[in-house]
Amino acid sequence: MHRRTTETTTPRTAPSPRTSPRRRTRRAAAPYGAALCAVTTLTLLGTATLPAAANAPVATVRTATASTQSPAAAPVVTRDDHPRSEALRSALVGLPDDEATAAVVLAGGRDGRFEGSAGVRDIRSGRAALADGRIRAGSVTKVVNASVVLQLAAENRLSLDSTVQELLPGLLTDDFTQPVTVRNLLNHTSGIQAGAGLNGPWEEQYAHRFDRLPVAEVVRTAVAKGPAFAPGEQQQYLNINYTLLALIVEKVTGHPFEAEATRRVLRPLGMRASYFPGDEVGIRGAHNRGYQLVDGVRVDVTRWRMTDRWAAGDLVSSPADLERLLVGVFTGKAVPRSQLEEMFTVPDIDGATMSAGLERFDLGDGKVVWGKSGARPGYNAGIAATRNLSRTVVYGVTGTTAKESGGPVAARFGIPAFG
Repeated sequence: MHRRTTETTTPRTAPSPRTSPRRRTRRAAAPYGAALCAVTTLTLLGTATLPAAANAPVATVRTATASTQSPAAAPVVTRDDHPRSEALRSALVGLPDDEATAAVVLAGGRDGRFEGSAGVRDIRSGRAALADGRIRAGSVTKVVNASVVLQLAAENRLSLDSTVQELLPGLLTDDFTQPVTVRNLLNHTSGIQAGAGLNGPWEEQYAHRFDRLPVAEVVRTAVAKGPAFAPGEQQQYLNINYTLLALIVEKVTGHPFEAEATRRVLRPLGMRASYFPGDEVGIRGAHNRGYQLVDGVRVDVTRWRMTDRWAAGDLVSSPADLERLLVGVFTGKAVPRSQLEEMFTVPDIDGATMSAGLERFDLGDGKVVWGKSGARPGYNAGIAATRNLSRTVVYGVTGTTAKESGGPVAARFGIPAFG
């Protein structure tokens, strides 16, 4: 599903470029110390080093316009006994269109199942969309991040009442006079403001698509603003909270966040198509290409360095893997039941909807679902379910205005499963 608050936070210094997207370079263990040292140094010096603009021209890869796009084909449906199959099938009709070039929808639960895909793998060839291709999961990454933190809490390696001041000493400035807890980070009530990000107008984002933004700079610029509000008083959804959670994971475990998330969540749940891309700009293996619609022209944005989201939004996954994550979380396989309630607890704050890693959606008529959406250039993803898993849905969409249209995408491909 979808949050309207703009996310503007980012991660650590990226590792050096890899010679091949298929080769994985092992990162040094316990990078937290170096990252924190860099943050502290930047804070003391008061300097800001932003990445230089890339020289690549905007929209150098031009594809079909809306008027010359590949003709729409009928959806490919392999399972069709879900109570909402007709609505879900209808959502797939007409792809590619101005909203998306491809979509995969998996809906399940107690009453039946729907598995469908539509659109094209890429605009140039017009080949049918892959139903099992990898996608960029965006902020669904936060579900993995929260699961790791809650596992550590269940193991008594940290407490949700532990503070950032205790766990990451020297990170916050003296302006943070009140303790910021791990729970505040999990449910976005920390009051810490967004740091530097590779944002701005589309042209600027595209020009910087291969840049790296160190976590030290993100954190330094965030804490330099001071708190936006006292911890626990408001809820503001920002990536900085999950960037700090990942630093805490690294401090507590002595291992890179990616290694802990893979060992604790991805592998146990059988998420074999999922990985953290680090410095890679492409997507490994088979995938549907992503596009951004710019002045009626689709610009290929599949290749994009995702270091500006790190543990808050850089996961590469697949619809089937995201379904494994959804079920694994809700059934207590990813998060011990002693801590699972945190993922279904929204703070008692006016307007709050976010819990630890998830969001509560009230669909009316007593229908409540929990889930998380994500968006990166060219890609939308979403997972959602009723608490008892009587209805579930996962979608992976190559949205043509992915970061701006998360709500309409969720309304089209996700919400119909709960009608």
